[in-house]
Amino acid sequence: MSDTNFAQRLTETLGPDVVTTAPDDVAPWLSDWRGLYKGQAQAVIRPRTTEQVAQALALCQQAGVPVVPRGGNTGLCGGAAPDGNQTNVVLSLDRMDKIRSIDTIANTMVVEAGCILGNLRRAAEDADRLFPLSLAAEDSCQIGGNLATNAGGVNVVRYGMTRELVLGVEAVLPNGEIFHGLRTLRKDNTGYDLKQLLIGSEGTLGIITAAALRLLPRADSRAVVLAAVESPKQALELFSLLFARCGARLQAYEFFTGACLDLVLTHVEGIHAPFAERYPAYVLVEIADTAPEDVLNALLESVIGDALEQGLCLDAAVSASLAQLQSLWRLREEISEAQRADGLHLKHDVSLPIEAIPDFMTSMETRLAARHPGVRPFIFGHFGDGNLHYNLSRPLGADPKWALNEGKAVSEDVLEEVARYDGSISAEHGIGQLKRESFLALKDPLELRLMRAIKQVFDPSGIMNPGKLL
Repeated sequence: MSDTNFAQRLTETLGPDVVTTAPDDVAPWLSDWRGLYKGQAQAVIRPRTTEQVAQALALCQQAGVPVVPRGGNTGLCGGAAPDGNQTNVVLSLDRMDKIRSIDTIANTMVVEAGCILGNLRRAAEDADRLFPLSLAAEDSCQIGGNLATNAGGVNVVRYGMTRELVLGVEAVLPNGEIFHGLRTLRKDNTGYDLKQLLIGSEGTLGIITAAALRLLPRADSRAVVLAAVESPKQALELFSLLFARCGARLQAYEFFTGACLDLVLTHVEGIHAPFAERYPAYVLVEIADTAPEDVLNALLESVIGDALEQGLCLDAAVSASLAQLQSLWRLREEISEAQRADGLHLKHDVSLPIEAIPDFMTSMETRLAARHPGVRPFIFGHFGDGNLHYNLSRPLGADPKWALNEGKAVSEDVLEEVARYDGSISAEHGIGQLKRESFLALKDPLELRLMRAIKQVFDPSGIMNPGKLL
């Protein structure tokens, strides 16, 4: 069957309102949002129902046509961009954006995969509940993509990764069968937990079309402190104190270096230095609870006072209002935008055993200085769960295309060092296209063999998101 005939059959089955084949209309769906990857596709499918997804996948498997699932396209590893195969179809879930139910007795929310994460968080708040997954891209990313990549975000230290917030999923398998796993049970020990295979699979096993999510009590009272530290080691010691004293209230523990702050102050308008002095690094701590805000502020002030006395931080500023809280968060949240203004850079979303972070940062700095002198590290991330964004910019005065020309060798050094500390080369952004070679080179051979076996069971024809992960 020719590509033209397949596209026609697809359109006849699903309708011209669901299938787009005009090249100019397909073109915007072919790239990742950073512009690093651009592929080809003969059609874009935008179903409105799970049954339409099933029809589309059944037709694609019969014809051997590759399918590239696409959520909000906010990923950083090229996982939602097609490869160069002209017969690809892109399947977007953006029209499947209904909240099917919210249950404030069982504390669950059943949603379709195309729902924008920020909308889900607001819907939960309107029901006097909390859906705690929170990302910088939450007003454009979709929950289906969050599940497919097992997204993390700023609240992992308290609530865990996306997979820990999921009770059940509905998904369509490559042959068009619908997996009816949309259960809201908290306890179900009846064999293998198949939903967990689909979560984090990056669309290589099937397409998640809906999910049953856990809701939690709203924790509207928040308190934030920005503490200056002299080193990652001191940040680790401060984390231990806060974890012991604040317990489950500890919601975020973010770290960024002085170089990150300098970059933000240089490139982002409306940002002011938080202290009279500049320091080597900073941690941003947020605690939240149902208790009154003054109780949280008193707790945080007490803990930080003890930390200053014990020499676990150099300086500190506790938020006294919502405006100050938001201002302190901006120092952390604007780092990525500041790096974009600085020019093309290398992103490394890695995780390490928390106790190994100080040693890793020291040895990584030594390795970079020896092998890639002048490279500028901008290191920030979710320190409390071991996740670092170890990003690197070109040496001052270097060619603006340095990242393109030298990036592969530099990134190999970073990822090899991560592996040496028993870390992960992808903490929360997945593998996609960007990290596939490193993933195959560094992953345990037995794990790879088992993953390939699982892929064969779910997708024997190999049509799901080719060129990603495996």
